Amino acid sequence: MKLSNTFTFMRLCFAPVFFLLYYIPVWSQSIVLGKISAFVMIPLLALFELTDYWDGHYARKNNEVSDFGKLFDPFADVMLNLTVFLCAQHSSWQSHGYMPLVIFVLIMYREFSMNFLRMIAIKSGIAIAARKGGKCKTVFYIISGFFMLAVESAFRLGLQFPFSVSILHTVALVLFCGCLVLSYASFIDYLLHFIPLLKKDL
Repeated sequence: MKLSNTFTFMRLCFAPVFFLLYYIPVWSQSIVLGKISAFVMIPLLALFELTDYWDGHYARKNNEVSDFGKLFDPFADVMLNLTVFLCAQHSSWQSHGYMPLVIFVLIMYREFSMNFLRMIAIKSGIAIAARKGGKCKTVFYIISGFFMLAVESAFRLGLQFPFSVSILHTVALVLFCGCLVLSYASFIDYLLHFIPLLKKDL
């Protein structure tokens, strides 16, 4: 396997690992496992978010850019991001999660639709490069995910806050609403830019 695709494959494999790391302490109701997960979730997620940079870097450096990689990379991104957002459905300190289910479902629809658009484009010999809106959306996804994990980890470690914890939930909700708005704004931008190039296949 090419080095660039290896990094992408690592990110894809990490998605179910992260899901289990997040939820096993919940299912087992183990305080010890909860504290362990609190220490390792953020560093591991940061490491595997870096693979998104490494796969692109080595694809260009080693001349490994391919149609397969152009689909595989965003697919792995979607799997990891949706896994983090799925974990946001549970909170250790409140009865409801950090992200409303309706936001998760709408973002999931957007991401699958975007991947479908990429497949059509590749078939037509068109590579859909990341646009500014897509990059901004991705950054917002990452910030929101890490904020949610920071709050969740703090509660699993039993840390106390000098202010109402409802503020943290509100901040997380605002961030995830921002993810939703940016995801659809960027999707519309992609449609407006690339659909005219794909008319012959529609």
